[in-house]
Amino acid sequence: MSVTDSLLLSAPTGPSGSSGPPGPAQRVLPLRRPGRWTAAAIVLVLVSQAANGLLTNPFYQWDRFAYWFVRPVILEGLLITLQVAAYSAALGLAGGVLLALGRLSGNPVLRSVSWTYVWLFRSVPLIVVLLFLYNLSALYPTLSIGVPFGPAFFTFDESRLATDIVVAVVGLSLAEAAYAAEIVRAGVLSVDQGQHEAAAALGLPRRYQFARIVFPQALRSIVPSYVNQLIGLLKATSLVFYVSLLDLFGSVQSMASTYPGDVVPLLLVATVWYVILTSVVSVVQYYVERYYARGALRTLPPTPVQRARAGLRDLRARARKETAR
Repeated sequence: MSVTDSLLLSAPTGPSGSSGPPGPAQRVLPLRRPGRWTAAAIVLVLVSQAANGLLTNPFYQWDRFAYWFVRPVILEGLLITLQVAAYSAALGLAGGVLLALGRLSGNPVLRSVSWTYVWLFRSVPLIVVLLFLYNLSALYPTLSIGVPFGPAFFTFDESRLATDIVVAVVGLSLAEAAYAAEIVRAGVLSVDQGQHEAAAALGLPRRYQFARIVFPQALRSIVPSYVNQLIGLLKATSLVFYVSLLDLFGSVQSMASTYPGDVVPLLLVATVWYVILTSVVSVVQYYVERYYARGALRTLPPTPVQRARAGLRDLRARARKETAR
């Protein structure tokens, strides 16, 4: 017996015994997946045990956590973290775009300098960059602008310019630009070569080609990778504590040294605030990706609000059917 014959013999029959659609007394049974439900049950048990241990363990001191969570000293550190991250992200992305253009340039000098910059700052740890900038005044007490190997037109004291927040922003921006350059370069290279050729065939200037045709398409690849880098930058701001800037982590460390009995709840405060910040960035990433996907997808994926509304409509429809029965 062939496979086709076996399928015909096993086909559902109607009320008269002939093959055809199932009769009113027959119904289609859903495929049972016991392994999936078993795995889900195990995961729910483990998550419940972890949540129970987290909430009931007195070692975490949740009352002290609630006391410290919105204290002014914590909020002031949080504000500094946001300022440093925002300035560094903007300057780092701008520097990354310039470095990416340098690496893609046909000029060998620009290409070599950009490659050397990216290689150097991706090789040196961020804490080393911050500490070097923090002690830069010992190497260069004064800075000047003028003719190389000639007279100086402007001279100023480096220690007056290099405040703690400036050192933090400059150090993070220098390191961020090196990583952003590779992200932007990869995004530009992901654009189909035909787009470059079509723009060139229209006789458009190179700057216009990049700004209006190539870069908007490259953003579909740049945004997810750069947001991951931005989340890493948010967490990297905790290193500015070592250059005497009391950001969120620095404020927590300072309070923990003053109140040693509250070390664990203070660390939990910092952890929760970092989770909140990265969650906000992830939400923004979702909507930015959705915006730039308009030209690549036939139908945009629904937003969480739209999914919730669709779920409510399905529940109401099911409730009406049950009521009608």
